[in-house]
Amino acid sequence: MTQLTAFLTSKTQLPEASIKNTIALLNEDCTIPFISRYRKERTGNLDEVQIGEIVKFKEQFEALEKRKVAISKALEEQGVLTEELKQKINATTDLIALEDLYLPYKKKRKTKAETARKNGLEPLAKIIMSQNANDVESIANKYVKGGVTTIDDALEGARHIIAEWINERTDIRNNLRNQLERHAMISTKVVKAKADDEKAQKFRDYFEWEEALSRIPSHRLLAILRAESEGFIRVKINIDDVRALERMDNKIIRSNNASADQIELAISDAYKRLLFPSLSNEALQNAKNKADESAITVFAKNLKQLLLGSPIGEKRVLAIDPGFRTGCKVVCLDAQGNLKYNETIYPHPPKNDSIGAMKKISSLAEAHNIEAIAIGNGTASRETEALIRKIRFKNDIQVFVVSEAGASIYSASKIAREEFPNYDVTVRGSVSIGRRLQDPLAELVKIDAKSIGVGQYQHDVDQNKLQKSLDLVVENCVNSVGVNINTASKSLLSYVSGIGPKLAENIFNYRVENGVFDSRTSIKKVPRLGGKAFEQGAAFLRIKDAENPLDDSAVHPESYKVVEKMAKDEGISVSELIGNKNVLQNIALKKYCTETIGLPTLEDIIKELEKPGLDIREQAKVFTFDQNIKTITDLHSGQLLPGIVNNITNFGCFVDIGIKESGLIHVSNLGDSFVKDVNEHVHLHQQIIVKVLEVDVARKRIQLKLHK
Repeated sequence: MTQLTAFLTSKTQLPEASIKNTIALLNEDCTIPFISRYRKERTGNLDEVQIGEIVKFKEQFEALEKRKVAISKALEEQGVLTEELKQKINATTDLIALEDLYLPYKKKRKTKAETARKNGLEPLAKIIMSQNANDVESIANKYVKGGVTTIDDALEGARHIIAEWINERTDIRNNLRNQLERHAMISTKVVKAKADDEKAQKFRDYFEWEEALSRIPSHRLLAILRAESEGFIRVKINIDDVRALERMDNKIIRSNNASADQIELAISDAYKRLLFPSLSNEALQNAKNKADESAITVFAKNLKQLLLGSPIGEKRVLAIDPGFRTGCKVVCLDAQGNLKYNETIYPHPPKNDSIGAMKKISSLAEAHNIEAIAIGNGTASRETEALIRKIRFKNDIQVFVVSEAGASIYSASKIAREEFPNYDVTVRGSVSIGRRLQDPLAELVKIDAKSIGVGQYQHDVDQNKLQKSLDLVVENCVNSVGVNINTASKSLLSYVSGIGPKLAENIFNYRVENGVFDSRTSIKKVPRLGGKAFEQGAAFLRIKDAENPLDDSAVHPESYKVVEKMAKDEGISVSELIGNKNVLQNIALKKYCTETIGLPTLEDIIKELEKPGLDIREQAKVFTFDQNIKTITDLHSGQLLPGIVNNITNFGCFVDIGIKESGLIHVSNLGDSFVKDVNEHVHLHQQIIVKVLEVDVARKRIQLKLHK
């Protein structure tokens, strides 16, 4: 077993063969969606989450190996790289342990110990550390010369050297790490000069707070660290100093003489000046890393739910971006999301032209044969929805309230300017609202995932880790749904397995210049789209109304011959085989197994042929808020209200009940028993009934309970 395989096996607990084959596929530039869907035989049926874990820990291993090389080179240049040290470095599987090994040899800035060494005090430090000398003062007197003017100076310098030795001892560091991990407390104090600052009030729960660092929830730690960074509180990490020093004394002191007294002073100095500041910061950073991971996991789950939100499909939509003074921006979109008409209406104060607005909406709905209306959920949303519901349309038109999150980011983006160079941001924003109803995934991929607002403290977590995680979610969502190559935007195409931004642009430009693709094989005509990109992406790209019906399915082109053989054996055409459950369910799959195609792939093929191109997403459903609830003052405890989950965190979920303020269902109010994972009880954009528990009008806080 190679070092990499052993490392990944220990971290993931996955079978060795699965890991080896997955690494080989990754080294062949295969993508996670492709591997998880079309290479199940080689991976042992690993899903995209497990493959994602392999990728993550593979990157960790490579970073560790890179650091080992850099450290070994530095030690070799210093002439201190012994065979024993080399073996220890090679055997290390942890970055912190590796840095501890390197610590004694690391080039340091000017330290007290370094000054003491220059003054010739290292021999004195060694004599004291031997713990055999009783009359250390007379021995120290021999070192009073040059920059050392007194016996006390000599002893202090020796202690500085001893303190550095203690600081560099791996066993001492690990012991203190263990104590911090098990017993550290995080405490906060308000900065009195800022206690009355209006911005500080949202952090007032943490003006004086203490909690075990090992048990603090991620959202609370991130809130505390944000409050500290904004200068409202001071944060401290504490442990029992007396117990920590006793443990260090017991590890180091083995005599009872004057040397031991000096060592005890050096231990105290090492602890207060070197060890505790460094390792308490490390403990806090470790807690922050865990909080980041927890928060990023929540972001990822929320984003997945949002991207896989229910589409209304290819229907003609009238979309409205509501507003008061500036009016409501109205656009009409065809079934493919193309802008056909735009106008501004002014039904609300100060103009109050509700009658004119209703007439205009009615005539537009008729003229463009509108099938659904999308209303943004921002300012004036409730008032606009109430207005629309008063209109008596000739046709049956569904009315939806759509999340505006990130729409303003899109409308001012380069992508939006390219799509609509002759329209301002308000029109672009309305188009985005309408398209979100038609297909949330296709529209939301145009926006930086961090701007969509699916979680909390997204600006406080590690931005690189967040970006990687969210990009992976987008990629998995796009490929699990599949993409119509003849209608997809460049943004959507760029997330298809093996494609990326440059090839997406080439595909888009080829389509503009040459018209639609009529088959999957014609995709190969796109400039710079070679065999590897075709292998990775073809099965995720769909061709509607293609000559070969498999081109509009998730069956990979490499498996077309197998499907054709199945059809031939059954005495029917491929098109007659597709959707024919009676035939498909009675096919003996084992006879079609080959060296490269096994039962997992064949079972996937049968599932796909039963329901080709089936959208894994649910259909959009109409939802109506309680029309009697207009503001927070209309609420009182005990009310049962319809609501939509609009954000999920580790401590609960936020619910839109149709007013400006969202209510919170705390994790303790999601069920009658302990709730481990909020996502097991609710999902983003789920329509639910809630019970009002408490209303704090002054703080604009609403406490809710999930009503079963």
